[in-house]
Amino acid sequence: MAQEKTKRKKQIQTLKKVMQFIGKHWLFLFLSILFGAVTVALRLYLPILIGDAVNLIVGKGNVDFSGLFLIARTMVVIILLTAGAQWLMNICNNKITYQVVRDIREKAFRKLEILPLKYIDSHSYGEIVSRVIADVDQFADGLLMGFTQFFTGFITIVGTLVIMLTKNVGITIVVILVTPISLFVASFIARKTYTMFKLQSETRGEQTAFIDEMIGNQKVVQAFGHEKEAMEQFDLINERLGSCSLKAIFFSSITNPSTRFVNSLVYTGVALTGAMAVVKGSLSVGDLTSLLSYANQYTKPFNEISGVVTELQNALACVARVFELIEEEAQVPDAVDAVEKVQVNGEVSLKNVNFSYVPEQKLIQNFSLQVKPGQRVAIVGPTGCGKTTIINLLMRFYDVDSGSIRVDGTDIRHMTRRSLRAGYGMVLQETWLKAGTIRENIVMGKPDASEDEILAAAKASHAHSFIKRLPNGYDTQIGEDGGSLSQGQKQLLCITRVMLCLPPMLILDEATSSIDTRTEIRIQKAFARMMEGRTSFIVAHRLSTIREADIILVMKDGNIIEQGNHETLLAQGGFYANLYQSQFSM
Repeated sequence: MAQEKTKRKKQIQTLKKVMQFIGKHWLFLFLSILFGAVTVALRLYLPILIGDAVNLIVGKGNVDFSGLFLIARTMVVIILLTAGAQWLMNICNNKITYQVVRDIREKAFRKLEILPLKYIDSHSYGEIVSRVIADVDQFADGLLMGFTQFFTGFITIVGTLVIMLTKNVGITIVVILVTPISLFVASFIARKTYTMFKLQSETRGEQTAFIDEMIGNQKVVQAFGHEKEAMEQFDLINERLGSCSLKAIFFSSITNPSTRFVNSLVYTGVALTGAMAVVKGSLSVGDLTSLLSYANQYTKPFNEISGVVTELQNALACVARVFELIEEEAQVPDAVDAVEKVQVNGEVSLKNVNFSYVPEQKLIQNFSLQVKPGQRVAIVGPTGCGKTTIINLLMRFYDVDSGSIRVDGTDIRHMTRRSLRAGYGMVLQETWLKAGTIRENIVMGKPDASEDEILAAAKASHAHSFIKRLPNGYDTQIGEDGGSLSQGQKQLLCITRVMLCLPPMLILDEATSSIDTRTEIRIQKAFARMMEGRTSFIVAHRLSTIREADIILVMKDGNIIEQGNHETLLAQGGFYANLYQSQFSM
């Protein structure tokens, strides 16, 4: 019972949030209600005309043709006006629906831009994409149907009852007595369908995430012969999705037949009581015809509303998942007094830094480091020792648990993230390129760069030669993540991007891992020129690339176990010496 109340409370909260989005488009909402009311009023007037027409046909040879012609002409006008009002109402409904969907998607994407990296790291990309794309689409379908049918259906029911009361009170009472059965059936099914549609939405997100993962790593899957296992795992998810979808569809599909059965009882009740009233002479045949038509009009919205309720259950279940994303806690905002550093000298200090991704698993412990402007700091150590974590902390992708990191004497938590990150140039082992031209990818960090600056940066990174061989040179279009470019070419473009900006501090995390040895030697020389006078942090597994570093930090289990330059560490004969010799003993 408590669980049912909690679920109901969540539904109401979700509905309130949806109404807040709808309220921004009050003009279209008002027009939709207005045109809906006009549509219903005109529909309700038609049965009166039909009844009047029947009353004009008294018998054989006694038909008022002039009266019938006048009524027929009026009916044609009303039908045309009804169609026009409904068309305008549908336009307003479409406007509201897709503007609300646009607003929700925009808000969800804006939240993605400010979510802390720990959220992105702990959720699969496909599941996040499913929320923003598939769930919002499902919500749009339900919302559109709701606007189109729910309001007009409600007005039709109320209007029909009012008109029937003016025609015959007894028949109207029969209709009202049968109505609660239809409402009970619809509400019972609606409660069941929400749970099923919510589970369907969650499982669909899981399936999208799995497909996204398999497509993104297809080469690895095939290289290790993992196709069978992947298919088996997909089949399990697919079966679960099929099962919960079948249950959701079953409950939603029995709504219409159930309400139709009740509606047939209403029609039968009106027909029998109306026929007896005609026999007694208290009701004309024309009025009975009108009442039967109203009985149809009265019961039809119950079918539509029951279908709408089912769709709204699905829509609310889907949009609730989107709101969960929108309401996720954003990254800690910049402090009110945060400094906007324009000029950075490159002095970096870490003092007693402690950090772990998971509280139970300690990683960086009591880490301290002092880096002077222009120094080259190399970070080496076995996989998982915390090298890349240090980079994440320097860029403030994650905040330290305790201790402090300072740039030019200012705690980075008291600097704006934008100015902090503008002071770093970053080349990672994993490349990132967007869909667009080669030029657009290079100037990302410096949009106002001149053509000469772009060419100079490309030549310095040795990317110019392969770019010129592309079909349209710097204007060649590439797909998401580089399209058909090789891994080495993609990394050269990322290096060119940093070469163009030349910030005061550099972070090179296995920056030449995908480049052939000959090109690597050239780029190392270019890096050497680029690093002159700039504070540089170099993460490397190939120790041959860091011999010239001013400081080499040897890390293990989140701690610095050795520190010094290349010659000093070799002379110590410790962990670094063993690493170095293991790479060159072959």
